[in-house]
Amino acid sequence: MKISNKFILTGVATGFLMVSCSPKPTLPVEKKVEKPVIYQVMTRLFGNDSLNNIYNGSITENGVGKFNDFTATALDSIHALGANYIWYTGVIAHASKTDYSAYGIPANHPGTVKGNAGSPYAIRDYYDVAPDLATNIDNRMNEFEELIKRTHESGMKVIIDFVPNHVAREYRSIKSPQKGNGLGDSDDVNTAFSTNNNFYYLPGESFSPQFDALGYSEKPAKATGNDVFSASPSIDDWYETIKLNYGVDYVNGRTTHFDTIPSTWSKMRDILLFWSAKGVDGFRTDMAEMVPVEFWEWTLPQIKKEYPDMIFIAEVYNPNAYKSYIEQGKFDYLYDKVGLYDTLKYVIQGKSPASSITVNAQNLKEFQTHMLNFLENHDEQRIANKEFAGSAEAGKPMMIVSATYTNSPVMLYFGQELGEEAVGAEGFNGDDGRTTIFDYYGLQKIKNWRNGGIYDGASLTDEEKELRSFYKTLLNLLHSEAAFNTGEMYDLTAANKNNTAFNTDRQFSYLRKEGNEVILAIVNFDNEEVTQDVIIPQDAFVKLGIPTDVSLKGKDLLTGSTEASIFTLSQPFHTTLKPYSGKLIKFTF
Repeated sequence: MKISNKFILTGVATGFLMVSCSPKPTLPVEKKVEKPVIYQVMTRLFGNDSLNNIYNGSITENGVGKFNDFTATALDSIHALGANYIWYTGVIAHASKTDYSAYGIPANHPGTVKGNAGSPYAIRDYYDVAPDLATNIDNRMNEFEELIKRTHESGMKVIIDFVPNHVAREYRSIKSPQKGNGLGDSDDVNTAFSTNNNFYYLPGESFSPQFDALGYSEKPAKATGNDVFSASPSIDDWYETIKLNYGVDYVNGRTTHFDTIPSTWSKMRDILLFWSAKGVDGFRTDMAEMVPVEFWEWTLPQIKKEYPDMIFIAEVYNPNAYKSYIEQGKFDYLYDKVGLYDTLKYVIQGKSPASSITVNAQNLKEFQTHMLNFLENHDEQRIANKEFAGSAEAGKPMMIVSATYTNSPVMLYFGQELGEEAVGAEGFNGDDGRTTIFDYYGLQKIKNWRNGGIYDGASLTDEEKELRSFYKTLLNLLHSEAAFNTGEMYDLTAANKNNTAFNTDRQFSYLRKEGNEVILAIVNFDNEEVTQDVIIPQDAFVKLGIPTDVSLKGKDLLTGSTEASIFTLSQPFHTTLKPYSGKLIKFTF
Protein backbone atom coordinates (compact mmCIF):
# COMPACT_ATOMS: atom_id res chain seq x y z
CA MET A 1 0.00 0.00 0.00
CA LYS A 2 1.37 3.42 -0.81
CA ILE A 3 0.61 7.09 -1.09
CA SER A 4 1.36 8.86 -4.35
CA ASN A 5 4.62 10.75 -3.98
CA LYS A 6 6.60 11.97 -6.97
CA PHE A 7 10.36 12.39 -6.66
CA ILE A 8 11.73 12.73 -10.17
CA LEU A 9 15.47 12.80 -10.71
CA THR A 10 16.72 14.55 -13.82
CA GLY A 11 19.99 15.83 -15.16
CA VAL A 12 23.40 14.39 -15.97
CA ALA A 13 26.10 13.66 -13.47
CA THR A 14 29.09 15.91 -13.85
CA GLY A 15 31.52 14.13 -11.56
CA PHE A 16 33.01 10.74 -10.95
CA LEU A 17 31.15 8.39 -8.60
CA MET A 18 32.72 5.52 -6.75
CA VAL A 19 30.82 3.68 -4.08
CA SER A 20 32.38 1.48 -1.46
CA CYS A 21 29.84 -0.85 0.08
CA SER A 22 30.94 -0.14 3.65
CA PRO A 23 28.33 2.05 5.39
CA LYS A 24 29.36 5.20 7.22
CA PRO A 25 30.14 4.80 10.93
CA THR A 26 26.94 6.65 11.88
CA LEU A 27 24.77 3.96 10.28
CA PRO A 28 23.82 0.61 11.82
CA VAL A 29 26.59 -1.95 11.45
CA GLU A 30 25.68 -4.31 8.64
CA LYS A 31 25.74 -8.04 9.31
CA LYS A 32 28.12 -10.07 7.17
CA VAL A 33 25.38 -11.94 5.41
CA GLU A 34 24.69 -12.98 1.86
CA LYS A 35 23.02 -10.33 -0.26
CA PRO A 36 19.25 -10.70 0.17
CA VAL A 37 17.53 -11.70 -3.06
CA ILE A 38 13.80 -11.61 -2.34
CA TYR A 39 11.06 -13.35 -4.28
CA GLN A 40 7.73 -11.71 -3.47
CA VAL A 41 4.63 -13.77 -4.10
CA MET A 42 0.92 -12.99 -3.76
CA THR A 43 0.20 -16.15 -1.82
CA ARG A 44 -3.44 -16.60 -2.79
CA LEU A 45 -2.69 -16.32 -6.52
CA PHE A 46 0.42 -18.50 -6.73
CA GLY A 47 -1.15 -21.96 -6.67
CA ASN A 48 -4.49 -21.15 -8.29
CA ASP A 49 -4.72 -23.20 -11.49
CA SER A 50 -8.29 -22.08 -12.18
CA LEU A 51 -8.38 -19.68 -15.09
CA ASN A 52 -12.12 -19.02 -15.02
CA ASN A 53 -11.23 -15.43 -14.12
CA ILE A 54 -14.79 -14.21 -13.93
CA TYR A 55 -14.78 -10.46 -13.36
CA ASN A 56 -15.19 -9.83 -9.61
CA GLY A 57 -15.66 -13.58 -9.17
CA SER A 58 -16.11 -15.36 -5.86
CA ILE A 59 -13.73 -17.90 -4.40
CA THR A 60 -16.04 -20.65 -5.67
CA GLU A 61 -16.05 -19.24 -9.20
CA ASN A 62 -12.39 -18.32 -9.56
CA GLY A 63 -10.58 -20.50 -7.04
CA VAL A 64 -7.69 -19.68 -4.72
CA GLY A 65 -4.17 -20.92 -4.06
CA LYS A 66 -3.13 -22.58 -0.81
CA PHE A 67 -0.12 -22.79 1.51
CA ASN A 68 0.27 -26.40 0.44
CA ASP A 69 0.81 -25.36 -3.19
CA PHE A 70 4.27 -24.25 -2.11
CA THR A 71 5.63 -27.77 -2.23
CA ALA A 72 9.26 -28.66 -1.65
CA THR A 73 9.64 -28.88 -5.44
CA ALA A 74 8.14 -25.42 -5.93
CA LEU A 75 10.36 -23.88 -3.28
CA ASP A 76 13.47 -25.59 -4.63
CA SER A 77 12.72 -24.09 -8.04
CA ILE A 78 12.33 -20.59 -6.57
CA HIS A 79 15.55 -21.03 -4.62
CA ALA A 80 17.32 -22.25 -7.77
CA LEU A 81 16.15 -19.06 -9.49
CA GLY A 82 18.48 -17.25 -7.10
CA ALA A 83 16.17 -16.25 -4.25
CA ASN A 84 17.31 -16.67 -0.66
CA TYR A 85 14.24 -14.98 0.84
CA ILE A 86 10.59 -15.39 -0.07
CA TRP A 87 8.03 -12.77 0.91
CA TYR A 88 4.63 -14.38 1.37
CA THR A 89 2.18 -11.53 0.81
CA GLY A 90 -1.28 -11.76 2.33
CA VAL A 91 -0.61 -14.39 5.01
CA ILE A 92 -2.13 -12.71 8.07
CA ALA A 93 -5.92 -12.87 8.34
CA HIS A 94 -7.51 -9.94 6.52
CA ALA A 95 -11.06 -8.81 5.80
CA SER A 96 -12.81 -10.74 3.03
CA LYS A 97 -16.30 -11.24 1.62
CA THR A 98 -15.90 -15.00 1.83
CA ASP A 99 -17.90 -16.27 4.81
CA TYR A 100 -16.04 -18.54 7.26
CA SER A 101 -18.45 -18.08 10.15
CA ALA A 102 -19.04 -21.85 10.19
CA TYR A 103 -15.47 -22.10 11.50
CA GLY A 104 -16.00 -19.53 14.23
CA ILE A 105 -14.49 -16.71 12.17
CA PRO A 106 -16.63 -13.54 12.25
CA ALA A 107 -17.96 -12.57 8.83
CA ASN A 108 -16.98 -9.16 7.44
CA HIS A 109 -19.53 -6.64 6.26
CA PRO A 110 -19.24 -6.36 2.43
CA GLY A 111 -19.50 -2.56 2.62
CA THR A 112 -16.00 -2.29 4.07
CA VAL A 113 -14.14 -4.85 1.96
CA LYS A 114 -12.37 -4.03 -1.30
CA GLY A 115 -12.94 -6.81 -3.81
CA ASN A 116 -14.16 -10.27 -2.89
CA ALA A 117 -10.85 -11.56 -1.56
CA GLY A 118 -10.15 -8.31 0.27
CA SER A 119 -6.99 -6.29 0.72
CA PRO A 120 -4.14 -8.12 2.49
CA TYR A 121 -3.44 -4.75 4.13
CA ALA A 122 -6.76 -4.67 5.98
CA ILE A 123 -5.81 -7.03 8.80
CA ARG A 124 -8.82 -8.37 10.73
CA ASP A 125 -6.94 -10.58 13.23
CA TYR A 126 -3.24 -10.14 13.85
CA TYR A 127 -2.91 -13.53 15.51
CA ASP A 128 -4.42 -15.60 12.72
CA VAL A 129 -3.70 -16.53 9.12
CA ALA A 130 -6.03 -16.13 6.14
CA PRO A 131 -8.44 -19.09 6.00
CA ASP A 132 -8.48 -18.80 2.20
CA LEU A 133 -4.96 -20.20 2.18
CA ALA A 134 -5.64 -23.36 4.19
CA THR A 135 -6.65 -26.76 2.90
CA ASN A 136 -8.02 -27.58 6.35
CA ILE A 137 -9.48 -24.36 7.79
CA ASP A 138 -9.28 -25.54 11.39
CA ASN A 139 -5.63 -26.45 10.87
CA ARG A 140 -4.66 -23.23 9.11
CA MET A 141 -1.94 -22.03 11.48
CA ASN A 142 -0.24 -25.41 11.44
CA GLU A 143 -0.28 -25.37 7.64
CA PHE A 144 1.52 -22.04 7.68
CA GLU A 145 4.05 -23.29 10.21
CA GLU A 146 4.71 -26.27 7.93
CA LEU A 147 5.25 -23.86 5.04
CA ILE A 148 7.85 -21.98 7.10
CA LYS A 149 9.58 -25.29 7.77
CA ARG A 150 9.55 -26.28 4.08
CA THR A 151 10.87 -22.87 3.09
CA HIS A 152 13.78 -23.16 5.50
CA GLU A 153 14.53 -26.66 4.28
CA SER A 154 14.71 -25.32 0.73
CA GLY A 155 17.46 -22.90 1.75
CA MET A 156 15.32 -19.75 1.89
CA LYS A 157 14.15 -17.46 4.68
CA VAL A 158 10.60 -16.21 5.24
CA ILE A 159 9.33 -12.64 5.12
CA ILE A 160 5.74 -11.63 5.86
CA ASP A 161 3.97 -8.28 6.02
CA PHE A 162 3.64 -6.24 9.16
CA VAL A 163 0.95 -3.57 8.75
CA PRO A 164 1.55 -1.14 11.62
CA ASN A 165 -0.43 1.92 10.53
CA HIS A 166 -3.96 0.52 10.28
CA VAL A 167 -6.19 -2.53 10.58
CA ALA A 168 -9.48 -3.62 9.02
CA ARG A 169 -12.56 -1.56 9.81
CA GLU A 170 -14.04 -4.50 11.71
CA TYR A 171 -10.85 -5.66 13.42
CA ARG A 172 -11.58 -8.35 15.96
CA SER A 173 -9.05 -10.91 17.10
CA ILE A 174 -10.39 -14.34 18.02
CA LYS A 175 -6.91 -15.83 18.30
CA SER A 176 -5.17 -13.23 20.45
CA PRO A 177 -3.47 -14.71 23.53
CA GLN A 178 -4.35 -11.48 25.38
CA LYS A 179 -8.06 -12.17 25.71
CA GLY A 180 -9.99 -8.95 26.23
CA ASN A 181 -6.87 -6.85 25.77
CA GLY A 182 -6.49 -6.85 22.00
CA LEU A 183 -6.44 -3.80 19.76
CA GLY A 184 -9.39 -1.57 20.67
CA ASP A 185 -10.76 -3.87 23.36
CA SER A 186 -10.09 -1.40 26.20
CA ASP A 187 -10.62 1.85 24.29
CA ASP A 188 -12.72 4.69 25.65
CA VAL A 189 -14.81 5.29 22.52
CA ASN A 190 -16.13 8.59 23.89
CA THR A 191 -12.64 10.10 23.80
CA ALA A 192 -11.24 11.34 20.48
CA PHE A 193 -7.62 10.86 21.51
CA SER A 194 -5.93 9.10 24.39
CA THR A 195 -2.60 7.28 24.64
CA ASN A 196 -4.58 4.45 26.23
CA ASN A 197 -6.71 4.11 23.08
CA ASN A 198 -5.57 2.05 20.09
CA PHE A 199 -7.85 3.87 17.64
CA TYR A 200 -8.94 7.46 16.98
CA TYR A 201 -12.63 8.29 17.45
CA LEU A 202 -15.06 10.92 16.25
CA PRO A 203 -17.45 11.03 19.26
CA GLY A 204 -21.08 11.64 18.35
CA GLU A 205 -20.53 10.99 14.63
CA SER A 206 -21.59 7.98 12.60
CA PHE A 207 -19.57 6.51 9.77
CA SER A 208 -21.08 7.98 6.59
CA PRO A 209 -18.74 7.49 3.63
CA GLN A 210 -19.16 9.26 0.30
CA PHE A 211 -20.38 6.04 -1.31
CA ASP A 212 -22.85 3.26 -0.58
CA ALA A 213 -21.44 1.19 2.29
CA LEU A 214 -24.31 -1.29 1.94
CA GLY A 215 -25.74 -0.61 5.37
CA TYR A 216 -22.54 -0.81 7.36
CA SER A 217 -22.90 0.93 10.71
CA GLU A 218 -20.17 2.40 12.92
CA LYS A 219 -20.75 4.81 15.79
CA PRO A 220 -18.76 6.58 16.87
CA ALA A 221 -16.88 6.68 13.61
CA LYS A 222 -13.16 5.96 13.65
CA ALA A 223 -10.42 7.75 11.73
CA THR A 224 -9.55 6.10 8.43
CA GLY A 225 -6.14 4.54 7.74
CA ASN A 226 -4.74 7.17 5.38
CA ASP A 227 -5.02 9.88 8.06
CA VAL A 228 -8.61 10.87 7.23
CA PHE A 229 -10.04 12.26 10.47
CA SER A 230 -13.54 12.51 9.10
CA ALA A 231 -16.61 10.29 9.28
CA SER A 232 -16.98 10.60 5.51
CA PRO A 233 -14.00 9.06 3.66
CA SER A 234 -14.18 8.89 -0.13
CA ILE A 235 -14.03 5.84 -2.39
CA ASP A 236 -10.37 6.71 -3.06
CA ASP A 237 -9.44 6.64 0.62
CA TRP A 238 -8.39 3.56 2.56
CA TYR A 239 -11.97 3.39 3.80
CA GLU A 240 -11.70 -0.31 4.59
CA THR A 241 -9.17 0.45 7.33
CA ILE A 242 -8.93 2.36 10.61
CA LYS A 243 -5.92 4.30 11.81
CA LEU A 244 -3.88 2.98 14.74
CA ASN A 245 -2.96 5.41 17.53
CA TYR A 246 0.73 5.56 18.45
CA GLY A 247 0.41 8.57 20.72
CA VAL A 248 0.26 11.27 18.04
CA ASP A 249 -2.64 13.72 18.35
CA TYR A 250 -3.13 14.55 14.68
CA VAL A 251 -6.11 16.84 15.19
CA ASN A 252 -4.28 19.05 17.69
CA GLY A 253 -1.12 19.93 15.83
CA ARG A 254 0.29 16.38 15.63
CA THR A 255 1.53 16.71 19.19
CA THR A 256 3.29 13.61 20.50
CA HIS A 257 2.60 11.88 23.81
CA PHE A 258 5.40 9.36 24.36
CA ASP A 259 6.32 10.03 28.00
CA THR A 260 4.27 7.01 28.96
CA ILE A 261 4.53 4.20 26.42
CA PRO A 262 1.26 4.27 24.44
CA SER A 263 -0.89 1.15 24.60
CA THR A 264 -0.50 0.47 20.88
CA TRP A 265 3.30 0.27 21.11
CA SER A 266 3.31 -2.70 23.45
CA LYS A 267 0.55 -4.53 21.59
CA MET A 268 2.25 -4.16 18.21
CA ARG A 269 5.60 -5.25 19.65
CA ASP A 270 3.94 -8.36 21.02
CA ILE A 271 2.50 -9.10 17.57
CA LEU A 272 5.99 -8.95 16.06
CA LEU A 273 7.28 -11.28 18.77
CA PHE A 274 4.40 -13.69 18.12
CA TRP A 275 5.26 -14.12 14.44
CA SER A 276 8.99 -14.14 15.11
CA ALA A 277 8.47 -17.11 17.40
CA LYS A 278 6.79 -18.93 14.50
CA GLY A 279 10.08 -18.88 12.61
CA VAL A 280 9.52 -15.81 10.42
CA ASP A 281 12.89 -14.31 9.42
CA GLY A 282 11.85 -10.82 8.36
CA PHE A 283 9.08 -8.27 8.10
CA ARG A 284 8.19 -5.95 5.27
CA THR A 285 6.55 -3.09 7.16
CA ASP A 286 3.71 -1.45 5.25
CA MET A 287 3.75 2.38 5.19
CA ALA A 288 6.32 2.50 7.98
CA GLU A 289 6.72 6.27 7.58
CA MET A 290 3.11 6.81 8.74
CA VAL A 291 4.14 5.47 12.15
CA PRO A 292 6.36 7.65 14.38
CA VAL A 293 10.02 6.73 14.12
CA GLU A 294 10.20 6.70 17.93
CA PHE A 295 8.08 3.54 17.93
CA TRP A 296 10.57 1.75 15.67
CA GLU A 297 13.47 3.03 17.77
CA TRP A 298 11.80 1.48 20.82
CA THR A 299 10.58 -1.74 19.21
CA LEU A 300 13.11 -3.06 16.72
CA PRO A 301 16.01 -3.40 19.18
CA GLN A 302 13.73 -5.46 21.42
CA ILE A 303 12.87 -7.82 18.55
CA LYS A 304 16.48 -8.10 17.42
CA LYS A 305 17.65 -8.81 20.94
CA GLU A 306 15.55 -11.99 20.84
CA TYR A 307 16.05 -12.64 17.12
CA PRO A 308 19.39 -11.11 16.04
CA ASP A 309 19.14 -12.18 12.38
CA MET A 310 15.68 -10.69 11.86
CA ILE A 311 15.51 -8.16 9.02
CA PHE A 312 13.10 -5.25 8.74
CA ILE A 313 12.22 -3.59 5.43
CA ALA A 314 10.38 -0.28 5.56
CA GLU A 315 8.00 1.02 2.91
CA VAL A 316 9.14 4.66 2.93
CA TYR A 317 8.62 7.09 0.07
CA ASN A 318 9.97 10.33 1.51
CA PRO A 319 13.75 10.66 0.89
CA ASN A 320 13.93 13.24 3.68
CA ALA A 321 12.93 10.48 6.11
CA TYR A 322 15.58 7.96 5.03
CA LYS A 323 18.16 9.10 7.57
CA SER A 324 15.84 8.89 10.57
CA TYR A 325 14.33 5.51 9.65
CA ILE A 326 17.78 3.98 9.16
CA GLU A 327 19.75 5.63 11.96
CA GLN A 328 17.05 6.22 14.57
CA GLY A 329 14.43 3.68 13.52
CA LYS A 330 17.01 0.90 13.05
CA PHE A 331 15.57 -0.45 9.80
CA ASP A 332 17.83 -2.69 7.76
CA TYR A 333 16.43 -1.66 4.39
CA LEU A 334 14.07 0.91 2.88
CA TYR A 335 12.14 0.81 -0.40
CA ASP A 336 14.07 2.54 -3.20
CA LYS A 337 10.86 3.36 -5.03
CA VAL A 338 11.17 7.11 -5.59
CA GLY A 339 14.86 6.67 -6.38
CA LEU A 340 16.17 3.83 -8.52
CA TYR A 341 12.76 2.35 -9.40
CA ASP A 342 11.33 5.62 -10.71
CA THR A 343 14.61 6.48 -12.41
CA LEU A 344 14.80 3.19 -14.32
CA LYS A 345 11.14 3.45 -15.28
CA TYR A 346 11.65 6.94 -16.71
CA VAL A 347 14.80 5.80 -18.53
CA ILE A 348 13.12 2.85 -20.24
CA GLN A 349 10.17 5.08 -21.17
CA GLY A 350 12.54 7.65 -22.67
CA LYS A 351 11.60 10.33 -20.15
CA SER A 352 15.03 10.56 -18.51
CA PRO A 353 18.60 9.89 -19.69
CA ALA A 354 20.41 6.78 -18.48
CA SER A 355 22.88 9.12 -16.75
CA SER A 356 20.13 9.99 -14.24
CA ILE A 357 20.91 6.62 -12.61
CA THR A 358 24.15 8.23 -11.48
CA VAL A 359 22.29 11.25 -10.14
CA ASN A 360 20.09 8.99 -8.04
CA ALA A 361 23.12 7.24 -6.55
CA GLN A 362 24.74 10.58 -5.74
CA ASN A 363 21.58 11.66 -3.91
CA LEU A 364 21.45 8.50 -1.81
CA LYS A 365 25.13 8.64 -0.83
CA GLU A 366 25.82 6.52 2.26
CA PHE A 367 22.25 5.21 2.42
CA GLN A 368 22.67 3.27 -0.83
CA THR A 369 23.36 -0.14 0.73
CA HIS A 370 20.26 0.23 2.92
CA MET A 371 17.92 0.48 -0.07
CA LEU A 372 15.88 -2.42 -1.47
CA ASN A 373 15.90 -2.38 -5.27
CA PHE A 374 13.00 -3.71 -7.33
CA LEU A 375 11.19 -3.28 -10.65
CA GLU A 376 7.87 -4.86 -9.72
CA ASN A 377 5.84 -5.48 -6.59
CA HIS A 378 2.16 -5.75 -5.68
CA ASP A 379 1.73 -1.95 -5.79
CA GLU A 380 3.44 -1.34 -9.11
CA GLN A 381 2.67 -1.98 -12.77
CA ARG A 382 4.08 -4.98 -14.59
CA ILE A 383 7.08 -4.28 -16.84
CA ALA A 384 5.45 -6.04 -19.79
CA ASN A 385 2.28 -3.95 -19.49
CA LYS A 386 1.92 -1.01 -21.88
CA GLU A 387 1.60 1.31 -18.88
CA PHE A 388 5.22 0.54 -17.95
CA ALA A 389 7.48 -0.68 -20.76
CA GLY A 390 5.17 -2.80 -22.91
CA SER A 391 7.80 -5.52 -23.20
CA ALA A 392 9.20 -8.09 -20.79
CA GLU A 393 12.50 -7.86 -22.67
CA ALA A 394 12.76 -4.21 -21.63
CA GLY A 395 13.14 -5.42 -18.07
CA LYS A 396 16.53 -6.99 -18.77
CA PRO A 397 18.76 -3.88 -18.75
CA MET A 398 16.78 -2.45 -15.83
CA MET A 399 17.17 -5.66 -13.84
CA ILE A 400 20.91 -5.83 -14.51
CA VAL A 401 21.32 -2.35 -13.03
CA SER A 402 18.90 -3.01 -10.17
CA ALA A 403 20.75 -6.19 -9.22
CA THR A 404 24.41 -5.33 -9.83
CA TYR A 405 24.97 -1.57 -9.71
CA THR A 406 25.35 -1.61 -5.91
CA ASN A 407 25.45 -4.12 -3.06
CA SER A 408 21.84 -3.36 -2.16
CA PRO A 409 19.39 -6.26 -1.83
CA VAL A 410 17.12 -6.87 -4.79
CA MET A 411 13.58 -8.17 -5.19
CA LEU A 412 11.42 -9.51 -7.98
CA TYR A 413 7.68 -10.14 -8.01
CA PHE A 414 6.36 -13.57 -8.94
CA GLY A 415 5.68 -13.78 -12.67
CA GLN A 416 8.17 -11.00 -13.46
CA GLU A 417 10.62 -13.68 -14.57
CA LEU A 418 7.96 -15.00 -16.97
CA GLY A 419 6.85 -11.68 -18.42
CA GLU A 420 3.49 -11.48 -16.63
CA GLU A 421 1.51 -8.65 -18.25
CA ALA A 422 -1.52 -7.97 -15.98
CA VAL A 423 -3.78 -7.13 -18.91
CA GLY A 424 -7.49 -6.59 -18.25
CA ALA A 425 -9.68 -5.84 -15.25
CA GLU A 426 -9.84 -8.61 -12.66
CA GLY A 427 -12.39 -6.94 -10.38
CA PHE A 428 -11.93 -4.17 -7.82
CA ASN A 429 -8.41 -3.51 -9.07
CA GLY A 430 -9.53 -2.43 -12.55
CA ASP A 431 -7.37 -2.52 -15.67
CA ASP A 432 -4.38 -0.61 -14.31
CA GLY A 433 -1.38 -2.69 -15.33
CA ARG A 434 -1.10 -4.33 -11.91
CA THR A 435 -1.79 -7.86 -10.76
CA THR A 436 -4.78 -7.64 -8.44
CA ILE A 437 -4.37 -7.88 -4.68
CA PHE A 438 -8.12 -7.61 -4.02
CA ASP A 439 -9.61 -10.39 -6.14
CA TYR A 440 -9.67 -14.14 -6.65
CA TYR A 441 -7.82 -14.75 -9.90
CA GLY A 442 -5.54 -17.09 -11.83
CA LEU A 443 -2.37 -16.26 -13.77
CA GLN A 444 -1.78 -18.18 -17.01
CA LYS A 445 2.01 -17.87 -17.02
CA ILE A 446 2.32 -19.03 -13.41
CA LYS A 447 0.07 -22.00 -14.18
CA ASN A 448 2.20 -22.90 -17.18
CA TRP A 449 5.38 -22.75 -15.10
CA ARG A 450 3.77 -24.82 -12.34
CA ASN A 451 2.79 -27.42 -14.94
CA GLY A 452 0.48 -29.36 -12.69
CA GLY A 453 2.80 -29.18 -9.69
CA ILE A 454 5.92 -30.42 -11.49
CA TYR A 455 7.42 -26.92 -11.64
CA ASP A 456 9.54 -27.68 -14.68
CA GLY A 457 8.20 -24.89 -16.91
CA ALA A 458 7.54 -27.36 -19.73
CA SER A 459 4.33 -25.54 -20.67
CA LEU A 460 6.05 -22.18 -21.07
CA THR A 461 6.72 -20.63 -24.47
CA ASP A 462 10.32 -20.47 -25.71
CA GLU A 463 10.33 -16.73 -25.01
CA GLU A 464 9.16 -17.27 -21.43
CA LYS A 465 11.77 -19.99 -20.87
CA GLU A 466 14.52 -17.72 -22.17
CA LEU A 467 13.38 -14.84 -19.97
CA ARG A 468 13.34 -17.01 -16.86
CA SER A 469 16.77 -18.36 -17.77
CA PHE A 470 18.08 -14.78 -17.94
CA TYR A 471 16.73 -13.99 -14.48
CA LYS A 472 18.11 -17.23 -13.09
CA THR A 473 21.58 -16.56 -14.48
CA LEU A 474 21.62 -12.96 -13.27
CA LEU A 475 20.30 -13.61 -9.76
CA ASN A 476 22.68 -16.48 -9.14
CA LEU A 477 25.61 -14.25 -10.06
CA LEU A 478 24.72 -12.18 -7.00
CA HIS A 479 25.77 -15.12 -4.87
CA SER A 480 28.70 -16.47 -6.90
CA GLU A 481 30.44 -13.16 -7.69
CA ALA A 482 31.83 -11.35 -4.66
CA ALA A 483 32.05 -8.11 -6.61
CA PHE A 484 28.23 -7.85 -6.59
CA ASN A 485 27.99 -8.72 -2.93
CA THR A 486 30.75 -6.82 -1.15
CA GLY A 487 32.68 -5.08 -3.93
CA GLU A 488 33.31 -1.48 -4.88
CA MET A 489 31.54 0.32 -7.73
CA TYR A 490 32.95 2.91 -10.12
CA ASP A 491 30.41 4.73 -12.29
CA LEU A 492 31.66 5.47 -15.81
CA THR A 493 29.08 8.15 -16.69
CA ALA A 494 31.34 11.15 -16.18
CA ALA A 495 34.18 9.61 -18.18
CA ASN A 496 31.85 9.06 -21.15
CA LYS A 497 29.78 12.23 -20.97
CA ASN A 498 31.54 13.76 -23.99
CA ASN A 499 32.28 10.43 -25.68
CA THR A 500 30.60 10.54 -29.11
CA ALA A 501 30.95 6.76 -29.35
CA PHE A 502 28.88 6.18 -26.21
CA ASN A 503 25.32 7.45 -25.70
CA THR A 504 24.81 8.27 -22.03
CA ASP A 505 21.13 8.90 -22.76
CA ARG A 506 20.39 5.29 -23.70
CA GLN A 507 23.39 3.28 -22.49
CA PHE A 508 24.93 2.96 -19.04
CA SER A 509 28.20 1.50 -17.77
CA TYR A 510 30.04 0.95 -14.50
CA LEU A 511 32.70 -1.23 -12.89
CA ARG A 512 32.39 -3.62 -9.95
CA LYS A 513 35.58 -4.79 -8.28
CA GLU A 514 36.54 -7.24 -5.55
CA GLY A 515 40.04 -8.59 -4.95
CA ASN A 516 41.80 -9.27 -8.24
CA GLU A 517 38.57 -9.37 -10.22
CA VAL A 518 36.81 -6.53 -12.01
CA ILE A 519 33.47 -6.69 -13.82
CA LEU A 520 32.56 -4.22 -16.53
CA ALA A 521 28.78 -3.72 -16.77
CA ILE A 522 27.30 -2.22 -19.93
CA VAL A 523 23.55 -2.04 -20.56
CA ASN A 524 21.45 -0.91 -23.49
CA PHE A 525 18.04 0.66 -22.82
CA ASP A 526 17.33 0.98 -26.56
CA ASN A 527 15.09 -1.35 -28.56
CA GLU A 528 17.75 -1.35 -31.28
CA GLU A 529 21.21 -2.93 -31.47
CA VAL A 530 24.07 -0.53 -30.73
CA THR A 531 27.86 -0.57 -31.00
CA GLN A 532 29.61 1.41 -28.29
CA ASP A 533 33.11 2.35 -27.13
CA VAL A 534 33.36 2.73 -23.36
CA ILE A 535 36.14 4.93 -22.01
CA ILE A 536 37.67 3.64 -18.78
CA PRO A 537 39.67 6.51 -17.27
CA GLN A 538 42.99 6.27 -15.47
CA ASP A 539 41.21 7.39 -12.31
CA ALA A 540 39.24 4.12 -12.31
CA PHE A 541 42.42 2.06 -12.48
CA VAL A 542 43.95 4.08 -9.65
CA LYS A 543 40.88 4.15 -7.40
CA LEU A 544 40.19 0.43 -7.85
CA GLY A 545 43.82 -0.66 -7.75
CA ILE A 546 43.86 -2.23 -11.22
CA PRO A 547 47.22 -2.49 -13.00
CA THR A 548 47.43 -0.23 -16.05
CA ASP A 549 50.21 -2.03 -17.87
CA VAL A 550 48.38 -5.26 -18.75
CA SER A 551 45.68 -6.12 -21.28
CA LEU A 552 42.91 -8.34 -19.99
CA LYS A 553 40.47 -10.43 -22.02
CA GLY A 554 37.07 -10.88 -20.39
CA LYS A 555 34.14 -13.29 -20.26
CA ASP A 556 30.49 -12.22 -20.28
CA LEU A 557 28.97 -13.75 -17.17
CA LEU A 558 25.45 -13.61 -18.66
CA THR A 559 26.25 -15.65 -21.76
CA GLY A 560 29.57 -17.34 -21.06
CA SER A 561 31.05 -15.92 -24.25
CA THR A 562 34.57 -14.48 -24.42
CA GLU A 563 34.76 -10.86 -25.52
CA ALA A 564 37.02 -10.05 -28.45
CA SER A 565 37.73 -6.62 -27.00
CA ILE A 566 40.19 -6.17 -24.13
CA PHE A 567 40.16 -4.21 -20.88
CA THR A 568 43.00 -1.69 -20.96
CA LEU A 569 43.77 1.93 -20.20
CA SER A 570 45.19 2.56 -23.66
CA GLN A 571 41.94 2.24 -25.62
CA PRO A 572 38.14 2.29 -25.09
CA PHE A 573 36.31 -0.99 -24.62
CA HIS A 574 34.51 -1.80 -27.88
CA THR A 575 31.36 -3.94 -27.89
CA THR A 576 28.00 -4.50 -29.53
CA LEU A 577 24.80 -4.71 -27.49
CA LYS A 578 21.56 -6.31 -28.61
CA PRO A 579 18.26 -4.46 -28.03
CA TYR A 580 17.23 -4.31 -24.36
CA SER A 581 20.30 -6.16 -23.18
CA GLY A 582 23.46 -5.92 -21.19
CA LYS A 583 26.82 -7.52 -20.54
CA LEU A 584 28.69 -8.28 -17.34
CA ILE A 585 32.25 -8.88 -18.50
CA LYS A 586 34.61 -10.31 -15.91
CA PHE A 587 38.37 -9.75 -15.98
CA THR A 588 40.95 -11.25 -13.64
CA PHE A 589 44.31 -9.57 -13.10
